[in-house]
Amino acid sequence: MPFASDSARPIALPDGAGPVQAVAQDVEGQGRELVPVLGWRRGLVLGLVAFAPLLTLGAVVAVNMAMGQSTFPPSYAARIELPANAVQIGLPSIEGPADPTRPLVVIDAGHGGHDPGAHGPASGGGTHIEKDMTLALALALRDQLLAKGGVRVALTRSSDRYLLLEERSGIARRMKADLFISIHADSAEVEGASGATIYTLSQRGSSEEAERLANAENRADTVNGVPLAQTSSSVSAILVDLAQRHVAELADDFVKLVLREGEGHIAFRANPVQSAAFVVLKSPDVPSVLFEAGYITNPTDAERLHSPQGRKEFASATAQAIRLFFVRERSAEVLPAGM
Repeated sequence: MPFASDSARPIALPDGAGPVQAVAQDVEGQGRELVPVLGWRRGLVLGLVAFAPLLTLGAVVAVNMAMGQSTFPPSYAARIELPANAVQIGLPSIEGPADPTRPLVVIDAGHGGHDPGAHGPASGGGTHIEKDMTLALALALRDQLLAKGGVRVALTRSSDRYLLLEERSGIARRMKADLFISIHADSAEVEGASGATIYTLSQRGSSEEAERLANAENRADTVNGVPLAQTSSSVSAILVDLAQRHVAELADDFVKLVLREGEGHIAFRANPVQSAAFVVLKSPDVPSVLFEAGYITNPTDAERLHSPQGRKEFASATAQAIRLFFVRERSAEVLPAGM
């Protein structure tokens, strides 16, 4: 049944009759005719409820304008000015020869700080933590390089501190390193996984990074001495891609030396050379590798890498590969092409 009818007659209220009296009279004989009045009153109430917020807002605006205050945005809104560029972390010290012409290798101990990395069982009921293992291996490699001389060394971290992935490779770039090595310890849920793995940047990762660098906001950067700010986006992308292809070839050469020098000293997995788009490998002008020294989840691997002898063998073989890599690169720069 509809709430109101077009043929309904309005109720005539006697003089001095209040709402209660009107309702009482209607109940006695005009119940159906009270509906239009109730519908009108309910519409008025609903209308006031619906428009009350707008009326209140209008009043606030009027008062603010009268007082000369800005309404939009409201004065209570907190505004925080963020810096245009994040503050760069400080660069680590360089150890070794003071001669700046000597090659520089930046060693990155994976994880650190609140990022422990992977973990695995240790003999005696303890636990091996990846961030501690990688730092011990990085320090052993540094000591081995410094003991023989001729190579400058820097560590992205020499203590238990956290670094962003971009900061790690960024340190190598800012220091104009000749080689970047990020040391990790692998993990696997499958039993029996063991052996070291060396990762280089995949072609997919290279292309994505080339595009990202070329489209950087200010492009005030250089790749191999070429200022990208003076080139178009398409040319910048080509320059970055070519530079990354060149450093990828250098990284491949270094990997071959590690495999050769590590034979009999480092236990590698069946297919030790892999490629992936790791963030730390995406430097366009620094040959970079990620060295998974073994599986921390494998008791044999973990105990070997944790032992002084295991760390020494890892450091000796890797340091020898680094020296040979730099010797070859310097020879290639001195000798004419084709010789």
